[in-house]
Amino acid sequence: MVDEARSITVTILGREYQIACPPEEQERLMECADYLNERMTAIRKRGRSMGIERIAIMAALNIARDFLDNRDAGAGGETDDSTRRRLRQMELSIDQALSERG
Repeated sequence: MVDEARSITVTILGREYQIACPPEEQERLMECADYLNERMTAIRKRGRSMGIERIAIMAALNIARDFLDNRDAGAGGETDDSTRRRLRQMELSIDQALSERG
């Protein structure tokens, strides 16, 4: 039986966001949120004054570049289902966080 998604709280750049997530993915989502927070914090610390939306876009582009670099260096450029699910969850989390910011 698949458990229903539950809302968990993640903190990114000092702001809390409620994200719906299946229980079996919650730990991974927290890791992703921590990673995203680290990337966004690093961008913010570079000194240029940017809004949170621009910081999120820059972080997403950097993460996408890292992903593509790793994919290209990997076995034939294939991505396993688990990685696709995690990337999709990150994408949904970013979309939700940006829409809440709106």
